[in-house]
Amino acid sequence: MVLVRATTITDWQALREIRLQALRDAPYAFSSTHAREAVFGDDEWHRRASRDGSFLAFLPEVSPAGLGGGYLAMPDTAELIGMFIRPQARGRGVGEAIIDAVVDWARQKDASTVHLWVTETNKHARLLYERCGFTVTAERQPLPSNPSLGEIGMQRPV
Repeated sequence: MVLVRATTITDWQALREIRLQALRDAPYAFSSTHAREAVFGDDEWHRRASRDGSFLAFLPEVSPAGLGGGYLAMPDTAELIGMFIRPQARGRGVGEAIIDAVVDWARQKDASTVHLWVTETNKHARLLYERCGFTVTAERQPLPSNPSLGEIGMQRPV
């Protein structure tokens, strides 16, 4: 069974560990880089772990199993960001559970839409998002960390 919960300051080391793994393992999927975030000090990780809308997922044998978050991009739109599921936890409902947590969080913030960006070549992530009710928008942009890759926008109602 997957447990997803909001992060607290006490999660800062686990959050740092899985975020840096995400940036190492899937550099094509994030707007930041491992080199940029590996030098962040403890204060930055404390801030990230304490911010509203940040989630970790846990499985009994994989802790943490995944992470993801949301922030209000506009009063009625939450942005889903930073999704990553550890390889040994994939295919076990972790991604869906994190998305559900972010959508519930967005609902509590009175958002009507959850939006995200996904790299065009990240087919597995795109399929996950589609299974969770996201549809492709007409939006396109270069990936900030590697402008040679493109991102597509996706959204779903809350």
